[in-house]
Amino acid sequence: MDEFDSHHLLNCYARGVFPMADSADDPSIFLLDPDQRGIIPLDGLKISKSLRKTLRKAGFETRFNSCFSKVLSLCAEHAPGRESTWINEGIKTLYGQLHDIGHAHSVEVFHNEELIGGLYGVSLGTAFFGESMFSRKTDASKVALVKLVERLNAQGFTLLDTQFITDHLRSLGGIEISREAYHMMLSDAIKGEAQF
Repeated sequence: MDEFDSHHLLNCYARGVFPMADSADDPSIFLLDPDQRGIIPLDGLKISKSLRKTLRKAGFETRFNSCFSKVLSLCAEHAPGRESTWINEGIKTLYGQLHDIGHAHSVEVFHNEELIGGLYGVSLGTAFFGESMFSRKTDASKVALVKLVERLNAQGFTLLDTQFITDHLRSLGGIEISREAYHMMLSDAIKGEAQF
């Protein structure tokens, strides 16, 4: 972890690599540049009928960057179906630093003033690198993702990187592309400018 700081981490993202840890208890951090990269095309988000219904429900409020540290902590918590996490203390520190300098952001979903879902990620140029999400109520993380994509489109972003593809992300329009294709998209995206 000693060789990492927030500026080094931004350089990693610009080169197409991202950090992970083996577990919350492992203090070391390593870098990944997978052969296949997950993205969600910003014009290709799939919203199911049930999710549309959820989005229309009264009482859901979306906020941005209002409680970044809380979102990060909840993403790192154990949850049903996620008994382990890759977010260790070093990762938390690094992304807190990125948030302080305006490059890490959170999307939060509230219901009756209770934080029920959210996600966080990193912005650089016109690229947004999604890192992790959490949900405490059905569809809450999906609502956060929908609101993220709306904001990215409104602000002129061109790339939403999800790192890997899960069944959850695939159901929302996520696809896999080759490392080479990803690096080409990234090269264009980091040349642009967008404000989250």
